[in-house]
Amino acid sequence: MPYKRPQIEKIYYTIGEVARMFTVNTSLIRFWEKEFDIIKPRKNKKGNRLFTKMDVDNFHIIYHLVKERGMTLSGAKKKIAENKEDAMQNFEVVSKLKEIKQFLLEIREEFDIN
Repeated sequence: MPYKRPQIEKIYYTIGEVARMFTVNTSLIRFWEKEFDIIKPRKNKKGNRLFTKMDVDNFHIIYHLVKERGMTLSGAKKKIAENKEDAMQNFEVVSKLKEIKQFLLEIREEFDIN
Protein backbone atom coordinates (compact mmCIF):
# COMPACT_ATOMS: atom_id res chain seq x y z
CA MET A 1 0.00 0.00 0.00
CA PRO A 2 1.52 3.37 -0.99
CA TYR A 3 2.35 5.97 1.64
CA LYS A 4 -0.24 8.69 1.85
CA ARG A 5 0.92 12.02 3.21
CA PRO A 6 -1.35 13.49 5.85
CA GLN A 7 -3.09 16.72 4.98
CA ILE A 8 -1.34 19.57 6.80
CA GLU A 9 -3.50 22.47 7.84
CA LYS A 10 -1.92 25.80 8.61
CA ILE A 11 -2.22 27.18 12.11
CA TYR A 12 -1.35 30.78 11.28
CA TYR A 13 -1.85 32.89 8.16
CA THR A 14 0.05 36.05 7.31
CA ILE A 15 -1.76 39.26 6.44
CA GLY A 16 -0.79 38.80 2.79
CA GLU A 17 -2.29 35.31 2.67
CA VAL A 18 -5.52 36.55 4.24
CA ALA A 19 -5.69 39.48 1.81
CA ARG A 20 -5.24 37.09 -1.15
CA MET A 21 -8.03 34.83 0.18
CA PHE A 22 -10.47 37.71 -0.11
CA THR A 23 -8.79 39.52 -3.03
CA VAL A 24 -8.48 42.74 -1.03
CA ASN A 25 -5.57 44.95 -0.01
CA THR A 26 -3.67 44.30 3.21
CA SER A 27 -4.68 47.79 4.34
CA LEU A 28 -8.34 46.68 4.37
CA ILE A 29 -7.42 43.66 6.52
CA ARG A 30 -5.62 45.98 8.98
CA PHE A 31 -8.60 48.35 8.95
CA TRP A 32 -11.10 45.56 9.67
CA GLU A 33 -8.83 44.30 12.43
CA LYS A 34 -9.04 47.70 14.13
CA GLU A 35 -12.78 48.08 13.53
CA PHE A 36 -13.95 44.62 14.60
CA ASP A 37 -12.92 43.37 18.02
CA ILE A 38 -13.65 39.73 17.09
CA ILE A 39 -10.38 39.68 15.12
CA LYS A 40 -7.39 39.26 17.39
CA PRO A 41 -4.24 38.30 15.49
CA ARG A 42 -1.08 37.28 17.26
CA LYS A 43 2.08 39.16 16.50
CA ASN A 44 5.52 37.63 16.22
CA LYS A 45 8.72 39.24 17.51
CA LYS A 46 9.00 41.35 14.37
CA GLY A 47 5.42 42.63 14.83
CA ASN A 48 3.95 40.73 11.87
CA ARG A 49 0.32 39.77 12.26
CA LEU A 50 -0.48 36.06 12.38
CA PHE A 51 -4.14 35.19 11.92
CA THR A 52 -5.72 31.96 13.15
CA LYS A 53 -8.38 29.88 11.40
CA MET A 54 -10.95 31.53 13.71
CA ASP A 55 -9.79 34.97 12.56
CA VAL A 56 -10.13 33.88 8.92
CA ASP A 57 -13.66 32.58 9.64
CA ASN A 58 -14.50 35.94 11.21
CA PHE A 59 -13.12 37.70 8.12
CA HIS A 60 -15.46 35.53 6.04
CA ILE A 61 -18.42 36.80 8.07
CA ILE A 62 -17.29 40.42 7.82
CA TYR A 63 -16.60 40.10 4.09
CA HIS A 64 -20.00 38.53 3.53
CA LEU A 65 -21.83 41.25 5.46
CA VAL A 66 -19.90 44.24 4.11
CA LYS A 67 -18.94 43.30 0.56
CA GLU A 68 -21.60 40.80 -0.50
CA ARG A 69 -24.65 42.05 1.39
CA GLY A 70 -23.66 45.72 1.22
CA MET A 71 -23.95 46.50 4.93
CA THR A 72 -22.20 49.45 6.47
CA LEU A 73 -19.43 48.82 8.98
CA SER A 74 -21.66 49.93 11.85
CA GLY A 75 -24.44 47.67 10.58
CA ALA A 76 -22.08 44.72 10.34
CA LYS A 77 -20.74 45.39 13.84
CA LYS A 78 -24.28 45.51 15.18
CA LYS A 79 -25.25 42.29 13.40
CA ILE A 80 -22.19 40.46 14.73
CA ALA A 81 -22.69 41.81 18.26
CA GLU A 82 -26.38 40.87 18.33
CA ASN A 83 -26.18 37.40 16.84
CA LYS A 84 -22.86 36.14 15.49
CA GLU A 85 -24.21 32.59 15.13
CA ASP A 86 -27.00 33.79 12.84
CA ALA A 87 -24.52 35.72 10.69
CA MET A 88 -22.26 32.66 10.51
CA GLN A 89 -25.16 30.40 9.57
CA ASN A 90 -26.26 32.80 6.82
CA PHE A 91 -22.72 32.89 5.48
CA GLU A 92 -22.52 29.08 5.46
CA VAL A 93 -25.84 28.78 3.63
CA VAL A 94 -24.74 31.29 0.99
CA SER A 95 -21.41 29.47 0.59
CA LYS A 96 -23.13 26.11 0.10
CA LEU A 97 -25.52 27.61 -2.43
CA LYS A 98 -22.60 29.08 -4.38
CA GLU A 99 -20.92 25.67 -4.42
CA ILE A 100 -24.12 24.04 -5.69
CA LYS A 101 -24.51 26.72 -8.35
CA GLN A 102 -20.92 26.19 -9.53
CA PHE A 103 -21.47 22.42 -9.64
CA LEU A 104 -24.66 22.82 -11.68
CA LEU A 105 -22.95 25.23 -14.08
CA GLU A 106 -20.16 22.70 -14.62
CA ILE A 107 -22.71 19.97 -15.36
CA ARG A 108 -24.54 22.25 -17.78
CA GLU A 109 -21.26 23.08 -19.50
CA GLU A 110 -20.51 19.37 -19.96
CA PHE A 111 -23.89 18.74 -21.56
CA ASP A 112 -23.55 21.76 -23.86
CA ILE A 113 -20.21 20.51 -25.21
CA ASN A 114 -21.36 16.95 -25.89
